[in-house]
Amino acid sequence: MKLTHEIRDPIHTFIKLSSEERKVLDSSQFQRLRYIHQLALTYLVYPGATHNRFEHSLGVMELASRVYDVVTDPENIHNEIKDKFPEVNDSVKRNYWKEVIRMAALCHDLGHIPFSHAAEKELMEEGCSHETFTANIIDELEEIWQEMTPPLRTDDIKKLAVGPKELPDLTFSDWESILTEIITGDSFGVDRIDYLLRDSYHAGVAYGNFDHFRLIDTLRILPKEYADTEEPALGIEIGGIHTAESLLLARYYMFTQVYMHRVRRIYDIHLKDFMKSWLGKDKITDDLDFHLNLTDNKILVVMREALNNEDKPGHKDAKRILERNHFKVLYSPNPGDMEINIDPNTAIYEAAKEEFGKENVRYDSYHPTGGTYDFPVLLNNGEVESSVNISDALNNIPVVKVDFVFINSDFKKDADKWLEANKEAILKEDDI
Repeated sequence: MKLTHEIRDPIHTFIKLSSEERKVLDSSQFQRLRYIHQLALTYLVYPGATHNRFEHSLGVMELASRVYDVVTDPENIHNEIKDKFPEVNDSVKRNYWKEVIRMAALCHDLGHIPFSHAAEKELMEEGCSHETFTANIIDELEEIWQEMTPPLRTDDIKKLAVGPKELPDLTFSDWESILTEIITGDSFGVDRIDYLLRDSYHAGVAYGNFDHFRLIDTLRILPKEYADTEEPALGIEIGGIHTAESLLLARYYMFTQVYMHRVRRIYDIHLKDFMKSWLGKDKITDDLDFHLNLTDNKILVVMREALNNEDKPGHKDAKRILERNHFKVLYSPNPGDMEINIDPNTAIYEAAKEEFGKENVRYDSYHPTGGTYDFPVLLNNGEVESSVNISDALNNIPVVKVDFVFINSDFKKDADKWLEANKEAILKEDDI
């Protein structure tokens, strides 16, 4: 595979593609990603954050290639599990799977709806997700896969791009599970690595930076012998543990400072409300033609029309977004309030709705569920240990939680006075 095309990139300098890969890049399905913002309306808070899924997908492909070359080097696979991966000793198979992982990485975000994650859960029909759309679009590109040398199996690309959780009907080998982890993994997935670096760069903040070169060089395929399982996993040499800590700390800081920024969160809410009004009782279904014609640009055109015509659905939310008249934070919890009431957020929200009307109050809560940052670490003596038994830093990264009660800006001054006068009584009364 000769990489004859070069694309300049602010994060990875040059990203190279073959002529066959260029056909995927030039397809209408992939070009659509130029018009899907990576961070929805975050550019209304961080003006530089206008980057898109197109460039991110190229970056994920570049990183997936680098990680693949490192972890599939026979010298970098632990002796206890080498027999599980005969592919690494077969140059034909190894080259085939490198092309598969490159295309899976390139296509992993094809299914995103406008403004990416901001409104996905509320707007999509039950059973639909951007991952299922991604798998369906990869199916649609089968002609391109068949014309590649050698031809690529569509299911192989889907598996690596989407992962086993979204494709329960397909069987994943240990090899395929490791390769999809390279893209989608919670600890070291290159999707995460690229979006942290890229979002940080475009937002103009330093929180997302870490030494990804060192991280990639120390990634290994390791047994999780400490966990009493035969399934191998993507892990790291002990020499890379500090870069792994840096990655996960970068994620924490990007969430607290960018992704969960209070103004960005209320714009997400206004955007959801607008799109719900625009769709009416309908939901986004698995209709690919409709999906592929939806872009941020289309939504912004509809939003501009709604702004200029108060009879159009979503007029009020269009004004809040385009005229920057968003709801303001009325309340966010503090430890003292939680000593009085176990759920002060709901208490304040319900009281504010009663006082100012439910149309003037919004509640935003983000409480992710998840386990520890557990991945295998190869020690200098050849043994494998869990990261949580080695790194104090990983055990002490706080969980990102968000609770905001927002109020219509027209009522902000009155609401602040009302809350100051009544907060203690509201919290005590609701806790009875």
